[in-house]
Amino acid sequence: MADSTAPSHTTRPLNVDTWDDFARLVEANNGVWGGCWCMGFHPEGVGKDRTASQNREAKLRHVRARTVQQVLVYEGDQCVGWCQYGPPAEVPNIKNPRAYNETLTAPPDWRIGCLFTDRRYRREGVARAALVAALAAIKEAGGGLVEAYPEQVEGREPQRGAYLHTGPESVFLELGFTRDRRIAKWRWVVQRRVQP
Repeated sequence: MADSTAPSHTTRPLNVDTWDDFARLVEANNGVWGGCWCMGFHPEGVGKDRTASQNREAKLRHVRARTVQQVLVYEGDQCVGWCQYGPPAEVPNIKNPRAYNETLTAPPDWRIGCLFTDRRYRREGVARAALVAALAAIKEAGGGLVEAYPEQVEGREPQRGAYLHTGPESVFLELGFTRDRRIAKWRWVVQRRVQP
């Protein structure tokens, strides 16, 4: 499924063939947030009782079982970022669940979990390329209501050393998402309907 989404970016799904590329990127970034291995949105989640190596093994089990939907972004042959997505049953854990559930009227068909970009490639369109490819995969899978939980950066002081693991809201708005409701001071539920 190599898809050219930017002059220098291509995308591929995370699967057993691309696992080593994904693992190299995660390991080069301290396991991502100290050892998450992009497990935070999966049913198992992450926590103090789970080590980075346990998270790695859990992610690999998902890849082998095909219970993960994730687009990897490449710069040449190097994996430089990703977008995790899936139906709510595959990515049930989100930030600010209490506020989210208090105002929930109907669950979405799809969720965007996290967006990650290697620190050396930030502000080069990697997150946008990943999101475009994820939306294309959702369309191919039948479309539906897609939800994400990005952070608002407009009107906010720069967050030194912080990384927006659910993505900056501006990227989603550029791609046709609209605000549905606020679930934290700087976090919004944004939605977009994808036609099949």
